[in-house]
Amino acid sequence: MPDLVPIRRALLSVSDKTGIVQFARALAARGVELISTGGTARTLAEAGLAVTPVERVTGFPEMMDGRVKTLHPAVHAGILALRDHPDHAAAMRAHAIGAIDLVCVNLYPFERTIARPGVARGEAVEQIDIGGPAMVRSAAKNHEWVAVVTDPADYARLLEEVERTGGATTRALRADLAAAAFAHTSAYDAAIAAYLRGATHEPFPERLRLAFERSAVLRYGENPHQAAAAYAAPAWTGPSVVTAEQLHGKPLSYNNLLDAAAALDLAIMLADADPGRAAACVVKHTNPCGAALADDAAQAVELAIAGDPLAGYGGIVALSAEVDAPAAERLCAEDAFFEVVVAPSFEWAALERLRERWKNLRLLRTGHGTRPSNTLEARTIAGGLLVQQRDDRPGDPAAWTHAAGPAPTPDQLAAARALEAIVRALSSNAVAIGGPAPEGGGVRLFGAGAGQMDRLASCRIAAEKAGVLARGAIAASDAFFPFPDGPRALIDAGVAMIVHPGGSRRDDETFTLCRERGVTCVTTGVRRFRH
Repeated sequence: MPDLVPIRRALLSVSDKTGIVQFARALAARGVELISTGGTARTLAEAGLAVTPVERVTGFPEMMDGRVKTLHPAVHAGILALRDHPDHAAAMRAHAIGAIDLVCVNLYPFERTIARPGVARGEAVEQIDIGGPAMVRSAAKNHEWVAVVTDPADYARLLEEVERTGGATTRALRADLAAAAFAHTSAYDAAIAAYLRGATHEPFPERLRLAFERSAVLRYGENPHQAAAAYAAPAWTGPSVVTAEQLHGKPLSYNNLLDAAAALDLAIMLADADPGRAAACVVKHTNPCGAALADDAAQAVELAIAGDPLAGYGGIVALSAEVDAPAAERLCAEDAFFEVVVAPSFEWAALERLRERWKNLRLLRTGHGTRPSNTLEARTIAGGLLVQQRDDRPGDPAAWTHAAGPAPTPDQLAAARALEAIVRALSSNAVAIGGPAPEGGGVRLFGAGAGQMDRLASCRIAAEKAGVLARGAIAASDAFFPFPDGPRALIDAGVAMIVHPGGSRRDDETFTLCRERGVTCVTTGVRRFRH
């Protein structure tokens, strides 16, 4: 089998027509015969290129609204034939089948179609490509003789090789493109399977195929000796740090992305708790050390930084609202230093100020949008994968139970809803203390205890972090208190209201303690573990 295979005939049939005219023109300049279908053929012809319509090759017209056009032996035999096999060569001569040396195909935009809100099922089904994947797989299987291109980003690489070799492709390039082609069709089929599975309300199939697209190769992972990369979910439509546009700063690291994702999640959850206000949070090692809701972005940033200025130094900030000039000025203050700022958008003046102040600060613009609900999240373990539905259930004070002590006020419940969102973002065992900001104009975190092996330790840490601000504050726990010692530590620190899921066999001991000490106790009925 030869290393170099000349390109004499190419079949081009693309949904994404980015760069296809330039690509085809470069091939035609080398005398390559261009075969094409439907819209691609029209695009090339309108650009002045000579094109052989696929129906002239097959002897059959495109039919059934384009469902059938390339599913024919004249196409697939031309792709699959082993050129050095005597029987294959004889069959091609007997049936007047010409060899196809290059297949350039990208598939119907199924994922883009189903990402549109309210798309009809029939429209989605029509975007399931049949002939395209068949040609791609045929060409990839026969990569010893055929080059296959599924991504416009690979056009330049193939043309560079064709130029270097005098019109041919190498075995190494064909093998690499074949691997990419099979990955492409695999991801495409996985997206279709996930869509159809969703229609049958079966969230956990017997065989789970995950399809992600690499968005970046990172410098290293959590530690310098670990290699790492970032991958994006093609069908994801909401804000994400993986798909965000980086407007400034040095390249992102694995830890930057991990912390930025945690910060963005909390900013969105907080904003959902009070849609009329701006949310901001400061994250360190995936845990919020500051979080706030306020009337505007600048005030939200100010209150979030105040949550724990020491821990937040060198952390990551996320906002639910646009970064305007006042918010940028606060981020540029002498007492502030951050690695990443994540926001849906940046005012031009704010962007220029941040760029001027910080040379390496990464600025990520996620855009506005709504995150899909009931999505799955996965975590690898040795030998397997754990999959669960994301915890995107919003806190609902109307469904909470007043269990003990004075009845909560509307202001307390509003603040407690924000605290319940914050504690959900902390590592278990988690306790968050906060309430109306003493600075005025918002609600913020005063102190948090997270990632401890016992809940009492988390209570003590949260109280120590909150200090005098714990007096009259609200404490939220991500799970029930197995003993009243945790609530006692919080009450001794001055907490006036405790919010927790309830469900412990010793809940009555906690309720009794709250009644005796005049502390409001509310149960939510929803545990918020995050390991």
